Amino acid sequence: MRRDALWLGWLLLALLLGGCEQAAKPVFRGSDISGSNFGLRLALTDHNGRAVTLETFRGKVVVLFFGYTHCPDVCPTTLSDLSEALKLLPRGAADKIQVLFVTVDPERDTPEVLKAYVPYFHPAFLGLYGTPAQVALTAKEFRIVYHRHVDPGASGYLVDHSAGSYVLDSHGRLRLYLPYGDKIQDIAADLGTLLKSDGLLTGGV
Repeated sequence: MRRDALWLGWLLLALLLGGCEQAAKPVFRGSDISGSNFGLRLALTDHNGRAVTLETFRGKVVVLFFGYTHCPDVCPTTLSDLSEALKLLPRGAADKIQVLFVTVDPERDTPEVLKAYVPYFHPAFLGLYGTPAQVALTAKEFRIVYHRHVDPGASGYLVDHSAGSYVLDSHGRLRLYLPYGDKIQDIAADLGTLLKSDGLLTGGV
């Protein structure tokens, strides 16, 4: 009888702890992709000439966006929205977030071009580049699709590409997918939630 009571006590404790753990799970406004088995590696060069991997940014929440500097709409809008979202976070929180812009047009987006373009939106944003093969490998790893095309009568070319952003936690794990056009307030809220979940932020957003 005593053994049954003890077992029942342990069972209730386990259920209670399990309920607390479930309640503590962060709730995001964007798409929660925690546990995804892709987006595990990245090996490129930033616009300052430094070789980087996901481990380079360990300890920070990372927002990863693929685009190109000649993009007429999606890319500048996304970078601008991310910059505005950081301004809505509590003081010091933006320092714990790293935005990475991976070019899908490495032929035109040289380090010099990226260095002039990406920090225009926020001085801490980094542009990443590589050889066409390296960029293709990274895009495949993150399930990004891009395709170059030329409009009739155009002197240059455009690049169609996936428009959403990925967010990785401070341990380098994929956690969120933010669709293009997401509200700035929602982006800020999700980044704040992830920072708190990682123990990098206390208080409200």
